[in-house]
Amino acid sequence: MNTLKRIFKVESTTQLVIVFIVFSVTGLGAVYIARPLMGWVGIDYEAMAWYVFWPLRILFMTIAYQIMLIIFGTLFGQFEYFWRVEKRILKRFGIRLD
Repeated sequence: MNTLKRIFKVESTTQLVIVFIVFSVTGLGAVYIARPLMGWVGIDYEAMAWYVFWPLRILFMTIAYQIMLIIFGTLFGQFEYFWRVEKRILKRFGIRLD
């Protein structure tokens, strides 16, 4: 357990459990929300080739994940932690918020 706390840079077991819950809810939510968002924009699997649809779907899931991570992190009282995580993720995409 101490190894997981060190890896995730959390201070308590409770915070670690909250982090796991937020990551799981966010990941599942991003997968579920991508389809209706794509339909709302007008992107449909039957209307385009699979090699165009799936990269777009992954893009929609990635954007939804970033937004939902901050929302759920805030709802669970861990805004500071997930804001740090978000800045690290965005930095990997070449976006700096510092």
